[in-house]
This record gives sequence, C-alpha cells and structure tokens, in this order.
Amino acid sequence: MPVTSQLLRCLPRAKLLACSLLPCQQHHSTSRWSSSRGWPRHLQARSYHSTPPLQSYILTPPQVNSILKANEYSFKVPEFDGKNLSSVLGFESNHLPANAPIEDRRSAATCLQTRGMLLGVFDGHAGCACAQALSERLFYYIAVSLLPHDTLCELEAAVEAGRALSPILQWHKHPNDYFSREAQSLYFNSLRTYWQELIDLTSPGEVPDTREALLNAFKRLDNDISLEAQVGDPNAYLHYWVLRVAFSGATACVAHVDGSDLYIANAGDARAVLGVQEEDGSFSAHTLSNDHNAQNEEEVSRIRGEHPPSERKTVIRQDRLLGLLMPFRAFGDVKFKWSIDLQTRVLESGPDQLHENEHTKFIPPNYHTPPYLTAEPEITHHKLRPQDRFMVIGSDGLWETLHRQEVVRIVGEFLTGVHQRQPLKVGGYRVTLGQMQGLLEERKARASSAFEDQNSATHLIRHAVGNNEFGTIDHERLSKMLSLPEELARMYRDDITIIITQFNPHVIGTQRQEGQS
Repeated sequence: MPVTSQLLRCLPRAKLLACSLLPCQQHHSTSRWSSSRGWPRHLQARSYHSTPPLQSYILTPPQVNSILKANEYSFKVPEFDGKNLSSVLGFESNHLPANAPIEDRRSAATCLQTRGMLLGVFDGHAGCACAQALSERLFYYIAVSLLPHDTLCELEAAVEAGRALSPILQWHKHPNDYFSREAQSLYFNSLRTYWQELIDLTSPGEVPDTREALLNAFKRLDNDISLEAQVGDPNAYLHYWVLRVAFSGATACVAHVDGSDLYIANAGDARAVLGVQEEDGSFSAHTLSNDHNAQNEEEVSRIRGEHPPSERKTVIRQDRLLGLLMPFRAFGDVKFKWSIDLQTRVLESGPDQLHENEHTKFIPPNYHTPPYLTAEPEITHHKLRPQDRFMVIGSDGLWETLHRQEVVRIVGEFLTGVHQRQPLKVGGYRVTLGQMQGLLEERKARASSAFEDQNSATHLIRHAVGNNEFGTIDHERLSKMLSLPEELARMYRDDITIIITQFNPHVIGTQRQEGQS
C-alpha cells in the first residue's frame, strides 16, 4: 500500500531474484542441531557416506583475494564540518560462506530520529530464513523502541493521514545483501502494531531507556515471528516464508553506539570484543558479551532452574539444549518454544513444502515443559574511553578459529601499522633449524605484505582461515580451505561474519570530559 512504501523508502534497494525461491530456500543444514562442538569441525556435521576423496586446488593469490573480498564493505562516518562529531570513525565488515548458501547475516544503520549507530551480526541455523528476517527487521524494532512518545504519535498520525514518513534508519548495506521485498507489507503492519502499543504505554515527554528499548525490541520481534507463523497469510508464498522463519533460528549480537555509551544486546554465541590500546602500544581484549551455551555455567544454571528437577539430566545433554541445539538463546526455533499441540496444528495447516524440511518432522526428545529457549538478550553497557580503539562483532565461526586476544592483536596491528613482534611460538612441535629459518622468513614476508587488504574484516578472515599451527598465514592452507567444494566446506569450518567498528579517541575524550564537568 502507498503508506507502506513511504515508510520503507529508507530501506535499501536490492536485486530481485529471477527465481521465485529465496536464496536460502533449498538449504538443509543440521550442524548446530547435531553433535558436540568439542569434536573436530569435519566430524561435527552429518556424515556423508558417499563423499568422494577430499579434493582441493591451489588458488593463485589474486583468486584468493577475489574470494575473500567479494563481500567486504566499509563505511566512513562523515564529520559534518566539525559539527555533530561521532564517536564512531567508521566500520568495515565482511563475511565468508561455508554453508551454501551462507546462513549468517550482518546489518548496520544510523538512527535518524534519535542519535546513535546500530551494528549487528546474526548467525542462522536450520537454514538462513530467521537470520534474514532479523537482518531486515530487528533494527526497526530497536529504533522504534528508542523513539520518544511525541515522535511515535507523529509517526502514527502521518500513517493515518497518508502523509510521507521521515525515514527511521539510514541503512549501510552491501549490494549483495538480500532484501525480501515481498514481505515488507507484513513487516510494516507488525511494526506499526508495536509502535501503537508503545504509544499507549508511554507518556508525553518520557525518554526511553536504552537498555529497556533493546530488551523490548528483541522480545517483541521474536513474539511477532511466532505470531505471524501461527496466523499464517492468505498469500501462499508468505505463509511458507513466515513458517520457515519461525522453524529456523538465529542468534543475534547487536551494538548501539551513542557518544561514549556503548550497549551490547546479545542472544546466543556470537560475540563482541573491544580492542584496548595499552600505554606500550600493544592491544588487549575486553569481552563485551557472554556466550549463551554450555560453556557458560550461569546459562546452564538458568535453564535448569526454569524446569522441574525431573528434567535436570535431560534439559542439557552433550552440551546442547535437549541434546540438539548449541546456543541457549535464539530467535525463532519454535520447535523449542511452542507446545507439541501448537506445533502439530500449525504444521497440519501449513503448505506441503514445509513438510519436506527435516527440522519440522520431529519433536525434541524429553519435551515436557516448553518453552526451553528464549530470545531475551543479555545487555551490557560500557562507557567508552580514549584507549578503546575498536570493537569486533563476529559470529562463532570466527571465535572457533582464533582466540579473542589474537583477534584484537591482528586487528590492532592492521589498523595502526605497528607490529608487536611476539616471540616465535612453535608449541610442542619439533622444528629443525631449516624450518625455523623458513618460519622467520615467512614472518618477514608477512610484515611486508600485511596491507594487501584494505579492509580490516577481510584481513581478519584471512587469518581465521589461513593461520597454520605456528600462527602465521599459510597460503597453501588458505587456498585449500577456500577451494573446498560446497558440500564439504561446512565440515571443516563455519560461516564467518565480522563487523569491525573503529572509534574516535579524541571525540570520546572530549565527551567524557564534558560529561564529568
């Protein structure tokens, strides 16, 4: 309808697919619903009994670069001639698929009706539908949650009168980022219902609390995803789509940066880490979020405390929720939230195509007292300091391969051009003098070629995929990992998605001084 198109005018343009299927429509991935992450990557995914012998090819450096740089994006915050200076200098992002198609998504946007910038990484499982929906919708829910009462009333009045609406967000999108144009009317109607309820719940002059806004936005969007799937849609395509969004799942790690106030809202096992520059020039890692999985004792206690003692041994098995799901918080995944009766009724009334999805055919074992899963985020607040130079938000595919301290060192050296020469570590390996000489020469070559990447996220992915046991990039290893066939790549690594935000220490220092005066 005209009003919808007016509001969504600020959404990015996207390429229309020639095919009626969404880019993730034919994907069936089980990796996050299967064996423990403690096993090697190639043993985590399902078995391929007829898999041919592993074949990979040596790619040339230009071919490697072409693959690594295909999805990179960068944005520099304009300075407005010295006015409205931002604490964010800009950001760089990239992602590298392992699944075919990739199940990760990323989003970045500037809030136009309020202050601040939003950056988020969404890691999907059981398909990419839920992550795709989050990448398009969650920032709108957050932006609306941050609007004061009077602005919400102006928004609703404009819709009622059929007037053009001021954009809520300025999106910063890569041209390849998909955009589900067909669902926009549905998404708009759900969003409008939300802001109508916020109008009833708030008072004139009331200023929203950022923490509450993030919390409410996460919970409300997950509720809308669930409700839309239960109601369905007269349009068969949209009916199928909303069910696929609800039955797949996604974790989310979102940052809201406004001046020196940095908020992280996290649900799942993506992670945000701060790069702090010490007085000697080195970088240390400050973790801004907690992983919600079996390695988090507080999460284990929380889940066990929400269910009867009789389920203590079954609610978490083999480090997975009900023995199946790695993350303990996620959007969608209604198989872990709805009652068995509701699941049965919705599936029976759904389209036949949904029955072909392997994830809708079963009820989780020991399923007695749902919901077992929540999308409620854990929210942390950090007051930025001049020494806080950058932030890395990454899907778990990054943190599986590199320790957070190594991530911060790699990014810090790339951004500053200063290499902290750590002692060469060879672990427990027996290294001959010839091998040692080769490692030292490789280190020297790496220092001279470190800046072949123009994008810090690309540079970090290069290390995540190509690092060898000595902590240096091995071109042969990198080439082999990037040339794996689609059906094998997921057995050796996960999708990797990264957003690196660089802060302005001078602006942050001034803002802190003004806040203290």
